[in-house]
Amino acid sequence: MTSQAKAAAASRKKTSLAAARASAAKSTAPAANSAAFQHYQAAVQLVQQGKYEKAHAALEKLLPDAPREIAERIRMYIATCKRQVESAGPRFETVEERYNYAVWQLNAGFYEDAREHFEGVLTDEPKADHAWYGLALLHCITNRQEECLTALSRAIHLNPRNRLQARTDNDFQAMADDPRFTELLYPEL
Repeated sequence: MTSQAKAAAASRKKTSLAAARASAAKSTAPAANSAAFQHYQAAVQLVQQGKYEKAHAALEKLLPDAPREIAERIRMYIATCKRQVESAGPRFETVEERYNYAVWQLNAGFYEDAREHFEGVLTDEPKADHAWYGLALLHCITNRQEECLTALSRAIHLNPRNRLQARTDNDFQAMADDPRFTELLYPEL
């Protein structure tokens, strides 16, 4: 073998060794980042599902060690989560605040929102007779007679004074001709 051939062979060995090292470095970088990408994808799914608080926490945790390729996207999703959490609606410190808000929604004609908040009160405090009464009013106004009777019956069971209140409440006018309603309000007849 000539000296030129030996030099060429040595050069090829150095080149292939350098290429192998570069290839190994490239293959370990994605392996290290694949976990980060998986966490990123999970956080994006939380955003898509509307679970903004959980997504925000996951993204904040991911950001310090995030690969540069996704760091800017993470910041964008964090900003989106913050906006969504801030605009999510009112926060209530007490069950009574939520009940008052539900009554306001009912009076303003936002029936679905009122229903959501009355049901939220009842989830937190199932024996809240005033919330059952409010829900009965809502069902009456929205022509849901069966649900109205069920909710009003529950309100009266929890607090018999609700029977007297319902007798004089004009909001129950739509139920006045229903014999089951009359029987509920005047059981002694």
